[in-house]
Amino acid sequence: MTMLTAARNAPLDVVTLGEAMAMFVATQTGDLAEVETFTKRIAGAELNVAIGLARLGLNVGWVSRVGNDAFGRFALQQLKKEGINFQQVTVDGNYPTGFQIKSKTTDGTDPSVEYFRKGSAASHLSTADFNREYFGSARHLHLSGVAAALSGQSLELCNHAAREMRAMGKTISFDPNLRPVLWSSQQVMIDQLNKLAFAADWVLPGLKEGQILTGQSTPEGIADFYLERGVQAVIIKTGPDGAWFKTAAGDRATVPAIKVSNVVDTVGAGDGFAVGTISALLEGKTLKQAVQRGNKIGSLAIQAIGDSEGLPTRAALAE
Repeated sequence: MTMLTAARNAPLDVVTLGEAMAMFVATQTGDLAEVETFTKRIAGAELNVAIGLARLGLNVGWVSRVGNDAFGRFALQQLKKEGINFQQVTVDGNYPTGFQIKSKTTDGTDPSVEYFRKGSAASHLSTADFNREYFGSARHLHLSGVAAALSGQSLELCNHAAREMRAMGKTISFDPNLRPVLWSSQQVMIDQLNKLAFAADWVLPGLKEGQILTGQSTPEGIADFYLERGVQAVIIKTGPDGAWFKTAAGDRATVPAIKVSNVVDTVGAGDGFAVGTISALLEGKTLKQAVQRGNKIGSLAIQAIGDSEGLPTRAALAE
């Protein structure tokens, strides 16, 4: 196995960890079995967030494992292209890089996605991939339920990183990003993701995700579930309605969605929302301003094919 070095050095604004996958997006609509041509892109929930934050000018570190294969080299090329620090990415010659195929839709519905990631290099992430100096050079840790679901040892890494970063006084954000198919049972998923959520300062569930994880039916009930356990702010994505938040101090507000007439690809909207919210909070914006930016970037994300293609640069966001 080979540990890579990258041109950009610490200190980092944000560090995150997870799986990078090659993604093949259908160029025509219909059943994936019938599609003959695809466009190759990069995918991965946490990687989408890393790309979005880097495009806004933040210094972002990405921790992962990729296979010693064409898909792994492709992932590293994309990390370099986006200016993401990947010195803690390991090229693992024993396991492959995962990939996925995604359908094309034209009516605003969610595309179908099929994953080929079982036994991937990233699923072998473990606490051995935690470099305390590297993580500690960042002021913020972003975690997602996808990395936690990859394997038991990847989950252990997420918990370890959260404990260590909390002990170092860093801020932590957590997006549940539910992937029930990757867990042994729904109850295990609920228990483990809530454990990670309780370690975070900012929790960003979708409304349905929050209902599953907390057993509460309303945004306020979901928020209180986490606030009572030490979380500082809960920001709930409510789909076409936008978002709603509540803080430990009792501040709350609804932030309306930005209407989009041409929905191209809904995948990645939540990651775009996380990019906007996290970046603004790290800049010292108010929570309402942060959620407004989250809605804005989420709306841009769904107007482009691909998981990260719609994420804007700082200049594009200003426009």
